[in-house]
Amino acid sequence: MTQQGVRWTADQVLALAPDAPSRKAGSRLGVAGPWSEAGSSGEGAVWGLCKGSGSKPYRTVVDLSAPAGPAYKCSCPSRKFPCKHALGLLLVWAAGDSTVPDGAPPAWAEDWLASRRKSADGEGSSAASPAASVAAPADPEAARKRAERRAERITAGATELEQRLCDLLRSGTASAEQTGYGLWEETAARMVDAQAPGLAARVRELGAIPSSGPGWPVRLLEECALLHLLDQGWLRRDELPPELATTVRSRVGLPGRPEAPPLRDHWLVLAQYDTGDGKLTTRRVWLYGTESGRTALLLSYGAAGRPPSLALPVGLALDAELTGYPGARQLRAELGEQFTAPVPTARRPPGVRTEEAAALYGEALRDDPWLDVWPVTLRDVIPTPVEQTGQRSDQRWQLVDAEGDLALPMASATPAPRLWRLVALSAGAPLTVFGECGHQGFTPLTAWPRDTGETVPLC
Repeated sequence: MTQQGVRWTADQVLALAPDAPSRKAGSRLGVAGPWSEAGSSGEGAVWGLCKGSGSKPYRTVVDLSAPAGPAYKCSCPSRKFPCKHALGLLLVWAAGDSTVPDGAPPAWAEDWLASRRKSADGEGSSAASPAASVAAPADPEAARKRAERRAERITAGATELEQRLCDLLRSGTASAEQTGYGLWEETAARMVDAQAPGLAARVRELGAIPSSGPGWPVRLLEECALLHLLDQGWLRRDELPPELATTVRSRVGLPGRPEAPPLRDHWLVLAQYDTGDGKLTTRRVWLYGTESGRTALLLSYGAAGRPPSLALPVGLALDAELTGYPGARQLRAELGEQFTAPVPTARRPPGVRTEEAAALYGEALRDDPWLDVWPVTLRDVIPTPVEQTGQRSDQRWQLVDAEGDLALPMASATPAPRLWRLVALSAGAPLTVFGECGHQGFTPLTAWPRDTGETVPLC
């Protein structure tokens, strides 16, 4: 049940938006003007009628008590979830004025809420039913043979990739600029045929490096070395320690299953953002266990153009169980049973100094050399521009320790709106920042200004 006495912030509402246009459109509807017959209940429901271009207003209702994140229903034709009307309604509700008073939901909203509760109860009953828990027995021998066949394909693909890398080094890195991207796209396709999607993804990244700017030959050699290391790890996986062998299998693209015992905690939602490759949208949700001190990563996927189903508001916490995946330094987990809907919390992860953040990332690389980023919370840092020399026009930024002379560079790929919002939140004063620390620098995702302590999503 959502605590209705404590409203969300506008930032937490807008963090649910599936894209920037929805965020902008929802903000325009986050005022009292378009809304009528709006209300909210102590059971976590918010509803209202929004005036649109047609003769009938759009009926919008949000269920905030859903453990996996808010659920939405709107009579508008939008295929986005949440739509701009749901975002606007939540923004009006978050403002806490008289536009959304407490009360009982109207019949059209109650019908949808009741059907959701009935469906949830039915799923719970099915899960508790002994008959439902009996699954068809798997054929261990058939599964073993399928795994062996796939391993043989991956081995053949890794062997071919090693030959491609040797050819590149023999002919010199300059040849990569002449051959173009086509050769690497063809090699990536061969890795897909070998059922090694992890190798295919790294090959595509390698193919994009030539002619990508100053210093590209060095970056190309670095990526070739990591790819060679992964190839050799697979080809010699039987000689590796068990955890490292598990990591290698994961990196080449073999699917894994969560195996660790479930860990129940009050999980603070640290950050949530989406990435896409044209075919698939991947949502990354970072969580922090306020009792265990563990950091975990949830991954959710959606077809291109459709947001993933999992949506957890940043800055809220949920009482839930997580089951971790195997592997060295593996943070990925699967969301299990949820005992409450996300609720506000004053708990925050303890921050570290910048030099400690770099050391943590280095320790993680020791166990997983192919790791791109590591989650870190920096305490008492100030975003500061790097002093420029020469005629370079691009401005670089760093996060400087307020009590020392050390700093951590920010990733150059940090979007400008995110950077300037962080600078505005700081206004020259120290703040706490959560983000991802990697070889390209630190990417900020969430901030807590010292004066308010309010959670501010940056993406």
